[in-house]
Amino acid sequence: MAKRKGCYSGIGGQAVLEGVMMKNGDKYAVAVRKPDGGIDFNVEDYPGVLAGNKLKKIPFVRGIFNFVDSMILGTRCLNYSASFYEEEEEETSVDKALDKVSGGNGEKVLTTFVTILSVAMAVGIFIVLPYFLSGLLKDYIRNESLMTIIEGGIRIVIFILYILAISLMKDIRRLFMYHGAEHKCINCMEHGRPLTVRNVKRSSRQHKRCGTSFIFFVFIVSIVLFFFIRVDNTLQKVVLRILLIPVVAGISYEIIRLAGRSNNILVRILSAPGLLVQKLTTKEPDEKMIEVAIAAVEAVFDWRAFLSEKFGYVEEPEQTPREDDGEDEEPA
Repeated sequence: MAKRKGCYSGIGGQAVLEGVMMKNGDKYAVAVRKPDGGIDFNVEDYPGVLAGNKLKKIPFVRGIFNFVDSMILGTRCLNYSASFYEEEEEETSVDKALDKVSGGNGEKVLTTFVTILSVAMAVGIFIVLPYFLSGLLKDYIRNESLMTIIEGGIRIVIFILYILAISLMKDIRRLFMYHGAEHKCINCMEHGRPLTVRNVKRSSRQHKRCGTSFIFFVFIVSIVLFFFIRVDNTLQKVVLRILLIPVVAGISYEIIRLAGRSNNILVRILSAPGLLVQKLTTKEPDEKMIEVAIAAVEAVFDWRAFLSEKFGYVEEPEQTPREDDGEDEEPA
């Protein structure tokens, strides 16, 4: 059977603890498999920081805000999903103090703090550390451009080792399985197939718009931009690398945005490394995980209307929904 050409849906998401978040426009839904086996839903609006501001529509600038929004929303959804698996505890004095100081917004303050701390740790591990590790070779390598490439290579190695290390944890392995379920659902719809468990199982778990691919683009773009940092002072080099992070994020966002809407040879080449790394960050989900992912999609996205508009799909209630033979190939 000929492979269907993918069609952009605009929906995105992420895996959370025992669940999946799906976002469509300003609305997002978190579906979580509860300890009792049921599925819980939470549907809310999240317009993001500076909602409605024209800056969020400017190419290369919008990617910075998108990155910030992803961090905030991702942390919020992870906290929500984790709440189903935390033991009941009395409110601590710290929680009470935060609520008092913030006027009852202690949870939002804590989410913001965790987000900032996460970014700071990521900068330290993936920006600062590779620079100093590559500096150990400066007595042997005098070429600045080569040193920048080595620094970028070290950054990628650290990232892959980090993924391999956390994948040893049972909870993370399950998180990666839900990540696979998220991708499979989106691929299933975007290749014109009804959102059934069977169709989703046969869809690819790799997707060009994945955050893993975004991170890989960040690494590649940073190598190029860091070529232009020509200062001798170590502190200045580190500070300039940190200051360039928004620029790197903005450029990387435009690349992955293009990748999600195009399938030419250049896009396929650029997407290939990120798709390869996704083999580490996604795992094959079971049927119960797929059910959760489907529930998250249906809470914010009318996939039947999408298939009808883009693929001419017509649901026939009296017949078994159309299924497809064979597994989707990677959408690139």
